[in-house]
Amino acid sequence: MKDFFLTIKKKSQGLYKDKGSKFISLAFPVSSEDEINSIIHSLRKEYHEARHHCFAWMLGPSGEKYRSNDDGEPSGTAGKPILGQIRSGKLTNILVVVIRYFGGVLLGTGGLTKAYREATADALANAEIVENYVTDTYAISFRYENTNQIYKIIDDCEGKQLERVFSEKCRMTICVRESCSQRFVEAIRRIGDEGISVKKMNTP
Repeated sequence: MKDFFLTIKKKSQGLYKDKGSKFISLAFPVSSEDEINSIIHSLRKEYHEARHHCFAWMLGPSGEKYRSNDDGEPSGTAGKPILGQIRSGKLTNILVVVIRYFGGVLLGTGGLTKAYREATADALANAEIVENYVTDTYAISFRYENTNQIYKIIDDCEGKQLERVFSEKCRMTICVRESCSQRFVEAIRRIGDEGISVKKMNTP
């Protein structure tokens, strides 16, 4: 089961120039449409003198959600080549915005397509690509005497503790890779203690 995807670790930047026009490309790791909209809004204010703020984004482990925008450029000359570079890199959870300062000379549709493609490629070439996992989150509760067994299962499944409360009744929130989820749940239940419960939570 494939439970990982490629994205970028942090913001990166690229640049392409042609006939006086300057194309500044900015790539961001993102996780929601709200975050994307906020970034685009901020960039429009920061680069308010630029003529175009074209972009494309992709979200979801398989890139199932995506959008591109030409922002006034001829249809298909900006957003589409930006999105094409994202797909070529097999990336997701990413936003790329290319900001154009017009140089006074028309580039034509072919020139524009090349400019937006090359600007995006430069930003992605300067980015650090990372592998992120698709995860499931579980809430487990157990008696203190089962602590060592619980910790061993978490380690065996390479789980990550998000929260824990140790008292007479212990509670933990654990994040595990999707491909390990079934093994994790079955191992917890095999302890066979009536005081143990494991419940899947909504993953953020």
